[in-house]
Order: sequence, then structure tokens, then C-alpha cells
Amino acid sequence: MRLLSTLIIALCTLCSCTSKAQEAKTLRQAQGELKTETMKSIVIYFSRSGNNYVNGDIVNLPVGNTKVIAEKIQKQTGCDAFEIVPEKEYPADYGKCTEVAQEELNQNARPAYKGNIDLSQYDTIYLGYPIWWGTFPMCVFKFIEDHDGFAGKTVLPYSTHEGSGLGNSISDLKELCPKATVKKGVGIKGSTAKTADVSKVINQ
Repeated sequence: MRLLSTLIIALCTLCSCTSKAQEAKTLRQAQGELKTETMKSIVIYFSRSGNNYVNGDIVNLPVGNTKVIAEKIQKQTGCDAFEIVPEKEYPADYGKCTEVAQEELNQNARPAYKGNIDLSQYDTIYLGYPIWWGTFPMCVFKFIEDHDGFAGKTVLPYSTHEGSGLGNSISDLKELCPKATVKKGVGIKGSTAKTADVSKVINQ
């Protein structure tokens, strides 16, 4: 009789532990699902309006090509957006701007930018930039470094250019973001920005 009582108590204890373990597992799953549902995407970009090189000519653009693409991505996906704006404006003259950009690259400079954003709520980042001297502008380097190399996030890069494609930007990005998943990237010719299909960026 004592043995039977002991067995019944042991069985009840086992069932109770199993039930608690199942409850804990269900709670973890629910928390994981909630996290997945609440994580968001964002397009982060650097863009230059004003004098730009387009199809062999210097053209005054009211909206930079990279921003045009960013706005399309935002409209199509409903994602948030953040523009990387340098604290010190680049020269309005295209030639002088390229000189400053080259000097920053040669000095491995990290120009400051305006504002900031908490990226903890985002798991997917569309990253847009023009190609300046073979890669993205140096203030984009600084932004990435300031945000832990986008660790744990999926990065979908795109560039705007007039013949440089993606340049060295993807290898630079992978070096800056060793703990992120960096996709292959899409190069978009700036002169086609207004008519470009951004699905290639979104579906990398």
C-alpha cells in the first residue's frame, strides 16, 4: 500500500513538472512570435541633391537619386526611414564636392551626421548610398560603426551611380558588419532612379 502511494505521488509530481515545462515552452514560443511580429524594417540612406553627374552632364537635382529610391522602398514596403545628413554640408559645386569626398576617403575620416535613431526595433535594414570614389560616403562608415555594425540584422544594400555599380561597397560593408547578414546588393544607375523597379532591392 505504501509503495502504491509513493508511485502515485511520483506520477503526480512528474505530470506537474511536465505541465510546467510545457507551459514554459508555450510562453517562450509566444514571446518569440511576439518579437517576430513587432520587429520592423527601415531604409537608411545618404543622398545628395543639387549638382550631380548624370549621363555625362552636371545636372541640378531637387531630390537626390538615392533618396528617390529610398522613398520608393518606403512606399512599397511601409518601412520607416532615416536619412544620414552630414553636420557639415558638402560643397554645392560638384567638382569641389568630389575633392572633399576624396580627401575624406584618403584620410579615413568619419564626418559627423545630424540626429540619431535607435535600431533595436528593426531586424531588416535597406541601406542606400551613392558611390563616391569606389565606395559609400565616409559619414555612412561612421553611422554603421556607431550602430554596432548592424549586428544581428539583415542588410539589403543598394547604390546609385553613373557607371561604378556597387564599387567596393559590399566588401567594405561586410568588413564593417561581421555580425550582420549582408545581401549581395543592387546597383541602380542614378539617371534611371525615377523609373527604377525597387523590387530587386527588396527581394535580394
